[in-house]
Amino acid sequence: MRLGFDAVGFARAHLGPEIRDRLNDFVRTGYHGDMGWLAERSEQRSHPKSLWPEAASVIALAMSYAPDEDPLAITRQRDKGAISVYARNRDYHDLIKGKLKHLGQFLVSRFKCDVKVFVDTAPVMEKPLARQGGLGWQGKHTNLVSNTHGSWLLLGEIYTTLDIQPDPPGRDRCGTCSRCLAACPTQAFVGPYRLDATQCISYLTIEHKGPIPLDLRKAIGNRIYGCDDCLAVCPWNKFATPTPHQQLMGREALKAPLLRDLAALDDARFRTMFSGSPIKRIGRNRFIRNVLTAIGNSADAALLPSAEAQRNDPDPVVAEAAEWASAQLRHPSS
Repeated sequence: MRLGFDAVGFARAHLGPEIRDRLNDFVRTGYHGDMGWLAERSEQRSHPKSLWPEAASVIALAMSYAPDEDPLAITRQRDKGAISVYARNRDYHDLIKGKLKHLGQFLVSRFKCDVKVFVDTAPVMEKPLARQGGLGWQGKHTNLVSNTHGSWLLLGEIYTTLDIQPDPPGRDRCGTCSRCLAACPTQAFVGPYRLDATQCISYLTIEHKGPIPLDLRKAIGNRIYGCDDCLAVCPWNKFATPTPHQQLMGREALKAPLLRDLAALDDARFRTMFSGSPIKRIGRNRFIRNVLTAIGNSADAALLPSAEAQRNDPDPVVAEAAEWASAQLRHPSS
């Protein structure tokens, strides 16, 4: 597509009761953790017309962010931090929303319709709508899978008053494969298609605000922002080609950053380093908490001074993580 989207599909502005039931079950069991916004606006999330009654159709769009190298190789370099592939360059929210607005303006001028655009920050069930629009299916890891782009798609939606003929929905092609479930370092999947987010490394390093639970810290390894393990092992990735989008290609500085350097970031340098990045959204303190967890898992005594230096940090969560990391490096068997 001229705007740079790699996939597009059309769906009715409607989700079936099974989607609502799945969301309600997720919230009822507490799997959403700190993500209170999932519970607060679940009605609008599971019923597109509750968000915008005039919506007739949903245009589901996606951009590939497939990496050009093994995304899990960095997890074996314990003196460095592993950042999820999608977060190694520009914030995709801004990138995709800008493109959606351009397309929305075209639709309004050409067809005299109304539109609303969404990228992840509104109560929109992106993955079920993308499946209904034929972009793929929700795999056992609960993320969208495409038979041409694998598990590496970023999603956006345009709600419109246009009545557009829908595409056939995506068909589940996971079969008997369960590689994604087995790959999870923290065993966050309670079963196929069921994720306990409170055990998920992406949730723990991004959404969770407090101390990371002690029983999960070692499994996090050196993952300091997000986790790609369940995505990376999907066999459908063999059909994906590296992203053609420059702004989604990993910056060299974020592909394998040294934990020593990251741990020394104050707020000003953190903001400078991650300007325009989704990582900036979690703030310096939460990020340093993650870095210190990785340092504690590094088994690298040379990083002990980096942990010790943060033991008196004004933020109690950072200070506790520094104390834990220091103890891990002083007493590796603990």
